[in-house]
Amino acid sequence: MGVITRGVTVNGRTYAWPQRPTVVVCLDGSAPAYHLEAIEAGRMPWLAGAIRRGADLRADCVIPSFTNPNNLSIVTGAPPSVHGISGNFFYDPATGAEVMMNDPKFLRAETLFAAFQKAGAKIAVVTAKDKLRGLLGKGLRLGADGAICFSAEKADKTTLAENGIDNALAYVGLPLPAVYSAALSEFIFAAGVKLMADHRPDLMYLSTTDYIQHKHAPGTPVANDFYAMIDGYLAKLDAAGATIAITADHGMNAKHDGAGQPDVIYLQDLLDGWLGAGATRVILPITDPYVVHHGALGSYAIVYLAAEQRDAIAARLRALPGVETVLTKAEACARFGLPEDRVGDLVVVATTHKVLGTAAAKHDLSGLTEPLRSHGGISEQEVPLILSRAPHDLPRRRLRNFDAFDLALNHVAA
Repeated sequence: MGVITRGVTVNGRTYAWPQRPTVVVCLDGSAPAYHLEAIEAGRMPWLAGAIRRGADLRADCVIPSFTNPNNLSIVTGAPPSVHGISGNFFYDPATGAEVMMNDPKFLRAETLFAAFQKAGAKIAVVTAKDKLRGLLGKGLRLGADGAICFSAEKADKTTLAENGIDNALAYVGLPLPAVYSAALSEFIFAAGVKLMADHRPDLMYLSTTDYIQHKHAPGTPVANDFYAMIDGYLAKLDAAGATIAITADHGMNAKHDGAGQPDVIYLQDLLDGWLGAGATRVILPITDPYVVHHGALGSYAIVYLAAEQRDAIAARLRALPGVETVLTKAEACARFGLPEDRVGDLVVVATTHKVLGTAAAKHDLSGLTEPLRSHGGISEQEVPLILSRAPHDLPRRRLRNFDAFDLALNHVAA
């Protein structure tokens, strides 16, 4: 069989057919300082070499800098205004309900995986938490001879029909990892290495959890141990002949005061004091089923309120210490590439070391055993974009984390 030269067009972008297995890794919460510190400490020898041979670039993630919108941007090659996933959690005015945005019905765009599979590619997707699996796997044909798509969290419950693989736990050969553990991410990499050896997919996507980054700063012993583990598995994927692109869904910053307590602006409490209870609704899109390590506190919030109150409240919020910016719906959608029907009347973004809450009484912070580290704001927008092979003709534009597949497929020589 000759070299396949056809391209696949997805969401307005055309991607070259992979000439070797192509692996995109989303390191959840991985600010560039994490890998730089680990390399400096001698803990990531493979990555140090890969950067010399390839490229260590920087890119901007999607705002809000949360997991779901960024993972879906990476796998669709498009901003949330195209794919519709504007947070982990949102308020649906049509139903009056606050709901998780992890149901595939909320995704409005095709993924690269579905499009490439239709063209004949072999696909493998492994993610940490099951909240992403359905979204990432939307449109994939699973079952015998289909794609493989499962989460480490539910590796013991996979079936051929639902995930393309029976009992992934036994297949990988590691114990079922706890959700709040470094082992959850290690399971993903171990699965990726085994899948590469046994199935050699054309496209593979590995998406980790930011449990370690929420608890440990760059360069700390635990963080460096975690990145050393990652380095070992990446070396194995490279040895198997894969092109590897590494990015992140968002960065991570300390969000606590000098005493180690979370540095929070409780927006709902403030607004209730200004306008009365029930006059406004604050939504925290960081919210998901896994809030132990961040207490649902991030640096981005949405406010719903009456039109006649918008300008005055926006001005009062902008004046608060710790608020970086307050944008109207139109301003936020234009600046951040968000879908208008899933954004509130105001978007509030906190400064680097502040987080936003609803009401103090509604946040359970008992799980915060270390000083809070979190994300969501503009201050967590810069992320790595690393290529294991030398790129050519890099695009002369602002690079985004959702350029990862474009660079790996279109800008790395075959």
